[in-house]
Amino acid sequence: MTAVRPAPPPAAALPPGPAPRRVRPPRWLDLRLLLGVLLVLGSVLLGARVVGAADATVPVWAASGDLAAGTELDADDLVAVDVRLDDTAEAYLSTATRPEGRTLARAVRTGELIPGSALDEPADLVQVALPVQAGFVPPGLRRGGLVDVYAVADPAVGATRTTGGTVTAVVERAPVQALSGRTDGVLSTPTTTVQVVVSVPRDEAAAVLAAIGGRPLVVVVHDSVESGSEEAGSAPAAGSSGRASTGSSRTAPSAGPTD
Repeated sequence: MTAVRPAPPPAAALPPGPAPRRVRPPRWLDLRLLLGVLLVLGSVLLGARVVGAADATVPVWAASGDLAAGTELDADDLVAVDVRLDDTAEAYLSTATRPEGRTLARAVRTGELIPGSALDEPADLVQVALPVQAGFVPPGLRRGGLVDVYAVADPAVGATRTTGGTVTAVVERAPVQALSGRTDGVLSTPTTTVQVVVSVPRDEAAAVLAAIGGRPLVVVVHDSVESGSEEAGSAPAAGSSGRASTGSSRTAPSAGPTD
């Protein structure tokens, strides 16, 4: 006898799955990406502009040391510095200019920016070389300084009616243009001759040489390169010489070295 198995019940119908979505290729022109790039570029440009404005410097010439009015500039007197001058840059000497050989119309201090007005043509000056014994040259004497020069009695010939005890002002507030013959160490003696070149007005050069009268010279160094109201490098007025004494009415600046 054949066994008959009942047929299994029909399976329940499965719910329909979600409809497949079509994968779209990526778009390079994404709005969020574009906004991010623009923000980064704007930040970079703004930062560059701020840094550039803070570093808007120009190279100009400054004085490497104190220089008196009447000093003829050379390369050693100048140092290039970068400074921020804004609208006043044109008033100062740019390093594109070459002021060597020009004469200062006023004094400038160490580190001071040299204005173009300082090179206005001063009075007609000439350079006079004065032989001075090393013992009468202060250690602080240097180019660009301001000096007085006096003629004194020559101890080698003794006091005479003309020179006995007399101190004569040869030149006052003269700018030093050059020094030569100065030596240091064992080769230096008080009798070594040092040539001191100073500037004086052309029409007073003869009076300066006449005031020397063949006598030894003594150099007195001013503490400041400011020449005051009188003309730099002027010869003393007639009758300005006087005998050296404690009661002399002439007041001379310090003869000590300058710092």
